[in-house]
Amino acid sequence: MSLLKRLEKEKAIIPEGGEKSEKISTTLTAKTDPYRELKLRLHKLVIEELDNKVLRDDEDTDAAVEKIGEIIENLVNDLFDKEAGYIPRADRAKIISEITDEVMGLGPITPLLNDPTVSEVMVNGPNQIYVERKGKLMLADVSFRDNEHVLHIIEKIVAPLGRRIDESSPMVDARLPDGSRVNAIIPPLALKGPTVTIRKFSKDPLKIDDLIRFGTLIPEMAKFIESCVKGRLNIVVSGGTGSGKTTTLNVLSSFIPNDERIVTCEDAAELQLRQAHVVTLESRPANIEGKGAVTIRDLVKNCLRMRPDRIVVGEVRSGEALDMLQAMNTGHDGSLTTGHANSPRDMLARLETMVLMAGMDLPVRAIREQICSAVDMIIQQNRLKDGSRRITHITEVLGLEGDTIVLQDIFVYEQQGMDDNGKLMGQFKPTGIRPKFLNKLEQSGITLPSDIFSTRVF
Repeated sequence: MSLLKRLEKEKAIIPEGGEKSEKISTTLTAKTDPYRELKLRLHKLVIEELDNKVLRDDEDTDAAVEKIGEIIENLVNDLFDKEAGYIPRADRAKIISEITDEVMGLGPITPLLNDPTVSEVMVNGPNQIYVERKGKLMLADVSFRDNEHVLHIIEKIVAPLGRRIDESSPMVDARLPDGSRVNAIIPPLALKGPTVTIRKFSKDPLKIDDLIRFGTLIPEMAKFIESCVKGRLNIVVSGGTGSGKTTTLNVLSSFIPNDERIVTCEDAAELQLRQAHVVTLESRPANIEGKGAVTIRDLVKNCLRMRPDRIVVGEVRSGEALDMLQAMNTGHDGSLTTGHANSPRDMLARLETMVLMAGMDLPVRAIREQICSAVDMIIQQNRLKDGSRRITHITEVLGLEGDTIVLQDIFVYEQQGMDDNGKLMGQFKPTGIRPKFLNKLEQSGITLPSDIFSTRVF
């Protein structure tokens, strides 16, 4: 979106009758922000001043941002000197920073999004904003003015993506330019006011060494997983909400060779693949008439016609699981996906249920045969009570015995209690079992050290 159009959207932040908006603000906000009325007036003046400046569409660069920053600072200082009287220097700098965030960023939550220690931002109405730091939730010391202010920021996020949010469509999934995932839900569904959840992603994708440093896995597991991806095994990353599945999927995809064609299918494009030959597909919700929706299942079907070497599906939730399994079974080895489940066994049960959601009247045994022949390995990742994330199982899918899918763990993580600081203690260890797909890896020219599967504790 051009800079001029973006600034045009900013006019919506001051509703008609600013005085009325002032009256319906909460007592809490009025007490904690003595400069609230002043900032409203300043923001309105800044937008009017920017409209009078000639800003070219091709000036949406750092230079334009710097120019706007100078305009804001000069205008604010001028108004302070003429009308506002004495304001402490620290308060003046804070007001300038807040107005700059309002015009160029996402208002009060802009500093939180720029904070590298924050992994998630949760807006529960205008006066309650939580963040996640190091796996722990804490209340942030920022707030919005009122519900209209939150609604404006939501609109600012979704409008450039062609999405909409209103009473007829009160939920939306979107993403920020840096790939961070956004979910918003508004009244009448959200009773306490507009609610926004932003899952942040680092500007530089995490590498396997970062996961080792965080304690998510050990080097032996990392070497094994890298070999499995390069050996074109079909892998499902399983885990609960917030367990780090997408981060792990990003790391896995980094092992795909650079000379392969990769097609990704996602609800909100957030994977950060660094290979040269990547095609990114994103689903689309229905329009205002309820038409035009493109689902993940549609994308998976279409990508089969795009000559992919690898298919990466951000997450399987329903009928697309059947198409994904069929793709894995029809020459698209090395495909990757994620799913919500609490254990490798639960992931298999979820896959069965999702295949049935495709509307195909298939016998359960046929579905299990499809799963066994398609999926080679399940990586289970969990978020533990202390907020840490661990790969708790690397499990091979062996096949059917009767009507039961046989699994065998290759690596496991065992919890051993909690220390005095509230941190969970545990250890990674190989089970001593050599996976049966080692022959397939060796045929691809990949040889693993013989002692990598030896039973020992890390």
